[in-house]
Amino acid sequence: MPQITVDYSASLESSFDRRAFALALHPLIVETIDSKIEACKTRIRRVEETVVAAGAPDDAVIHIGIAVLPGRTPELKARLSEAVLDLVAGHLKAVDGMVPIVSAEVRDLEPSYRKR
Repeated sequence: MPQITVDYSASLESSFDRRAFALALHPLIVETIDSKIEACKTRIRRVEETVVAAGAPDDAVIHIGIAVLPGRTPELKARLSEAVLDLVAGHLKAVDGMVPIVSAEVRDLEPSYRKR
C-alpha cells in the first residue's frame, strides 16, 4: 500500500517523464496521507490506443489510480487527487495540437487486500 497505477496514451511517450513523475509522486503521497515511502509501488502502463468522445486522432489520456488502505476521509483523498494532477503538469511537456486529459482517483483497497 499504496498501490499506484499510471496509464498513459502511447502518443505521450516522449513528452511524459514517467519515472520522474513516479519518483516525485511517492513523497507526495507519503506527505499527504501519512504513509511510508517503502510502501509505494507504481506500475506504469502504456496504452496503445485511446479513443475519447468522437475519437480525434490525437486523443491523449493519463489516468493515475491510487489505492490506499481504508480510513482516509473523502476530503483527504480529494486533496491527494488534486495534488497528483498538479504534479503531472510538471512532468508533461507540451505537444503541438494535443491537450491530454489527465485524471486521478484515490480509492480504498478492498478488505480482501493482502501483501507478502
